[in-house]
Amino acid sequence: MRERAEQSAMRRAVELAAERLGRTGTNPTVGCVVLDERLRVAGEGSHLRDGEPHAEVVALAAAGPRARGGTAVVTLEPCAHTGRTGPCAEALRAAGVARVVYAVADPTPSAAGGAAALAAAGVAVEGGLLAAEAAWANRYWLTGATRRRPWVTWKFGTTLDGRIAAADGSSRWITSGAARSEAHLLRTRHDAVLVGAGTVRADDPHLGVRHGVAGPAPVRVVVASDPARLPATARVFDGSARTVLAVPERFATAAAPPGADLLPVGSSAGQVDPRALLSALLGLGVRSVLVEGGPRTAARLLAAGCVDEAVGHLAPALLGAGPAPLGDLGIGSIAGALRWEFRSAERVGPDLRVSAVPTGSIGSGGWSR
Repeated sequence: MRERAEQSAMRRAVELAAERLGRTGTNPTVGCVVLDERLRVAGEGSHLRDGEPHAEVVALAAAGPRARGGTAVVTLEPCAHTGRTGPCAEALRAAGVARVVYAVADPTPSAAGGAAALAAAGVAVEGGLLAAEAAWANRYWLTGATRRRPWVTWKFGTTLDGRIAAADGSSRWITSGAARSEAHLLRTRHDAVLVGAGTVRADDPHLGVRHGVAGPAPVRVVVASDPARLPATARVFDGSARTVLAVPERFATAAAPPGADLLPVGSSAGQVDPRALLSALLGLGVRSVLVEGGPRTAARLLAAGCVDEAVGHLAPALLGAGPAPLGDLGIGSIAGALRWEFRSAERVGPDLRVSAVPTGSIGSGGWSR
C-alpha cells in the first residue's frame, strides 16, 4: 500500500512541477505532495518562481498538522542551504515529517545534502522514485546545473517529405494555424528564441508571441558572423522585447542595431562557437533556448552536441523539392547517423507533432540519475 501511495503521490508531484516548466526563472521546477500517517494526501504544492516558497514549504502549509508523522514526496532532493528562502530539509524536520521520498538528487554543491541532513535527524529518506519522469519536468534547470548551458529545443515545421519551403522559396503556410499556435506556446515556455542572421535576412521574423497565445515574450537571440550584414530595420530589433545580437568576439566594439544588446562570444572558423554562445546565454540567466532557424544554425548546434530535444510539426503535404530543415552535419554514411529516441507523437489539427531526444539524455529511455 505504501509503495502504491508514494508512486501515485510522485506522479502528481511531477505533474505539479511540469506545470511550472519555464516559469521559475533560474530556480528548479519542483512539485511536492505530503501524505498523512494513513497515506492520504494532506497537501500539495509547487515552486512558482524565484524568491517564493519552495514546493515543500507550500505543501507543508497546505497539510498543516496532518504532516506530522507523514511522508513528503518531492521531485527534487530537499535543499539544505539558506538563500532567499530557508532550507527545505529543516522545514520538513520541523513539521514532524517521518519519511521523505524524492526523485532526483540535487546536483548543486550549494544546495545538496538535504537527504543526509534529514537522515541525521532521524527522518527516513529514500531517493530515485520516478527519477526519469521528474528529471524531464525539471530539464531546464538540471541542464544548467550539470552541463553549464541552457536546455536547447530545436523546433521546425515541414511537409511530409521534409521540406521547409517550396523550390521558389515560398513557405507560408506549410503547417496549420493550430501548429503555429502551439509553436508560439513553445516560445512562452522558453527563456529565449534563437535564429541565425540568414533567417533574419530571408524571413524578417518578429519572434514575439502571437496567434492567440498569451504569455511572456522570450529574449530574442540573433546569431551573426558579421553584424554589418544585418538590416537595422529588421523587425526583431523593434524594441518590443529584449534582443541579443551574438557575434564573434572580433566584433566586440561593433555598434549594435538600436533595440539590441551586443553579445561578443568565442568563435571558430569565423563563426560564433555554439558552446561559447550557450555558456554566455546561461550567464544572462537564460535556462532554455528555442531554436527556430535556420538549417545552418541548427546544424552547427547539433554538430556540437548542443541540442536536447527536436520538436517537429509535420504537415500532410508533399513538395518533392525545396530546402530541408537541417544543414550539412558532415555525416557521410548511414553508420554515422545521429540516433535519437521518439518521446511522443500527437495530432495537432491536421498536422502531426513529434518530439525526439538523443539516446541516453534526459527524457530518453536510457537516462539515469
